[in-house]
Formats: sequence, structure tokens, C-alpha cells
Amino acid sequence: MNYGCKRRLISVYFIGIIIGFILGETEKNINQNIEQATFGAGCFWCVEAVFQDIEGVLDVKAGYTGGTTDNPTYEEVCGGRTGHAEVIQIDFDSSKVGYEELLDLFWVSHDPTTINRQGTDVGTQYRSAIYYHSDSQKVMAEKSIDNANNIKLYSNPIVTEISVLDTFYIAENYHQDYYRLNKNAPYCQLVIRPKLEKLNISK
Repeated sequence: MNYGCKRRLISVYFIGIIIGFILGETEKNINQNIEQATFGAGCFWCVEAVFQDIEGVLDVKAGYTGGTTDNPTYEEVCGGRTGHAEVIQIDFDSSKVGYEELLDLFWVSHDPTTINRQGTDVGTQYRSAIYYHSDSQKVMAEKSIDNANNIKLYSNPIVTEISVLDTFYIAENYHQDYYRLNKNAPYCQLVIRPKLEKLNISK
């Protein structure tokens, strides 16, 4: 092998190392920006539809948390036998949307002043709840409630539960992307679509 070929191979080798380092650092930075939020605000079909298309939101999953049994089913949760709340878990890029911004949308997307009820949906599974993933999220959630009460966002006091997230159980497949896949279903037409229109969310 001549000297010129060796130089080219060495150059290619070091360029590969540099590119690999840059890509690795980029991926690490992206991963550092990805956080999670878990909210209960009534029927998870509605809440999922509200948050899905917000800029910076990467993924939304419907599921259950806050109960006393493992691997609950939808029928068990709806029967009030497990103590779980219907919730959504959001993966979001904190460099594009902050947790406090998600909280702002959370407050206006449901009625946080009613206990175990959202509209005609009644039961502990429909409770208003924030399940925090870190101490900083807990502080922001508590501050957010205080602010909402201070500005009298609602005429009645907010009764939203704030608890540390225990185990999140993803709901059955047919609950995921419910509004996107079932826009003509009666519940979507009569409940979800009017909520989205009220919030000026077009889907």
C-alpha cells in the first residue's frame, strides 16, 4: 500500500470517529430533553386527543395508574374495582414545550373542580389528577394549582389530586389513538370534537 492510500485511510478513519462522536452527542442531548408527564382529566380518549398534536409532544399513551391491583383491565377500572384513574402519559421534548405549558393546557381542558366526575362520566376513574415524575414536577404542579386558584380560573376550588407516579399501565390497543381512528363514532362527535373546537385545536 502506498503512502497516499494510507493517508486517505487514516483520514477516513478519523472522520468516522468524529462523525460518530457528533451523532452520539446529538442523540444524548436529544434524550436529555425528553421528559414525561402523566395526567388524569376524565375519559382518556378526550385527554389524548387534546395533547396529541401539541408542538413538542412526541407521543401520548392512554393508560391507568393510581390503583391497588396489577395489570388492570378497562372493564375492571370502569367497574370501580381497582382504584385506578384513566390517564395519559406524554413523552415531550422539553426544549420545545415545557411542563408548565402542558399544565396550562391541562387546567383548561377539563373541569378540575369536580370530584370523580367529568360531565356525564362519573366514577373515581375520571378523577382530576397529576402524577408527577420528579420533585421539580411536583413543585410546578403545586404552584400551578395555587396560581389557578389565585386568578380564580374557576369559581370553585380546584380539587385535583397531586401524587407521585407509581406504575403506569398502558391501556388496551383499541384505546390508543382513539379519536384519530374513530372520528365518526358518536362519543367523538358529541364529546371530543366540541372540546377540541372550544380549545381551538384543529384535527
